[in-house]
Amino acid sequence: MSGTSRTIRSSAITVLFTGNLLALSASAVAGVGWPEKEDLTLGFIKLTDMAPLAIAYEKRFFEDEGLYVTLEPQANWRVLLDGAIDGRLDGAHMLAGQPLAATIGYGTKAHIVTPLSLDLNGNAITVSNEVWSMMRPHIPQQDGNIVRPVSADALKPVIDSYRTQGKPFNMGMVFPVSTHNYELRYWLAAGGIHPGYYAPDRGDTSGMLEADVMISVTPPPQMPATLEAGTIDGYSVGEPWNQQAIYRDIGVPVITDHEIWQYNPEKVLGMTQAFIEENPNTSVRLVKALLRAGKWLDDNNNANREEAARILSRSDYVGADYNVIANSMTGTFEYEKGEVLPVPDFNVFFRNHATFPYYSDAVWFLTQMRRWGQIAEPKTDDWYHNTAASVYRPDIYRLAAEELIAEGRMTASDFPDFASEDGYRPVQTEFLDGIPYDGRQPNAYLQSLDIGLKDEKH
Repeated sequence: MSGTSRTIRSSAITVLFTGNLLALSASAVAGVGWPEKEDLTLGFIKLTDMAPLAIAYEKRFFEDEGLYVTLEPQANWRVLLDGAIDGRLDGAHMLAGQPLAATIGYGTKAHIVTPLSLDLNGNAITVSNEVWSMMRPHIPQQDGNIVRPVSADALKPVIDSYRTQGKPFNMGMVFPVSTHNYELRYWLAAGGIHPGYYAPDRGDTSGMLEADVMISVTPPPQMPATLEAGTIDGYSVGEPWNQQAIYRDIGVPVITDHEIWQYNPEKVLGMTQAFIEENPNTSVRLVKALLRAGKWLDDNNNANREEAARILSRSDYVGADYNVIANSMTGTFEYEKGEVLPVPDFNVFFRNHATFPYYSDAVWFLTQMRRWGQIAEPKTDDWYHNTAASVYRPDIYRLAAEELIAEGRMTASDFPDFASEDGYRPVQTEFLDGIPYDGRQPNAYLQSLDIGLKDEKH
């Protein structure tokens, strides 16, 4: 980045992270020193929810923290994760499940941590025009309009028809430990459709054992072309690739993830544990810049979103048509052609404590890994809690937040009450199927789900 840093607050105090610091007093955490590493390379995938990184760069929030950042698009989530592990990247815009999966050794073994959630919501499930025309007669309507949210019940007759014809029903998602995979599986299972199991202990990582639907990996930018070619019949992905299907008239978004689970976590800032230990001040300053970016994106009821969509439309970021990006970024979402509905919370970057790395969010992802067999054996509740706490780092988040408050850039009301916050949300009931989720009782939650592994080893 060109130019020089404008305002950098220095301190002789260097904060070391040797464990969870939530109990530290404000006086003990005030004053974060100069960054140990100033020149950083951060990876991202071309999705609209990389917006906090782009805005922190364009608005020079990184520079305000003495950080000179290069943002580097990655070919896919595997390449991005490998780059963070081997040190080619200092950090990255990651799937919320990636740090957890890497830390427990699913796919790749590495201790990846996250001190910041980048956003809530932002995904949808899209099907081809042909599949939609077959689903539509099975979807309830009122006054000629589709009653939303659309249940996967309407997809069952389509899958049955495919089965009768001897054809598999294929769907795409972006990565095995992605929110998109778990949301797609949740939606299908809530409609009585089995999405299949993984069995890594038996060498089967396809996720298709006992499946009614064949779910495979497709990189996000390739989703529309793969759908148009007929290789897949639908997909679960982030924006702008659902709205791209409408724009190209090749498919119809059926349901958003906000309708599957309101205010669900989506992407995070991921870094190795080693990077944070070696660069504690840099890590806090990085979080500070991204917190400011998230707030900017949500300020004044999304007033800055049009500008954000124009920035993201550039080829060095998402590289999609402005109108396609703005469809969802500015608070609306187009389902069927011409059916544009208000969805002001399709993307949430700061409000509703969107940036706080809740342990309960981490536990939910771990329950889904267990539900579908990526975690092959039952685990105790303590295992879920300890794993979440080893990956999600609200202590670092708190340091960054208190620095911003001390500087007058934000107020205490922008953040959770750190004196009482334990990292667990209250019981959440805003799921499509109405099943409540209590992050403090992961095994009881797994028992409450009709389809999926519970006590048994698969």
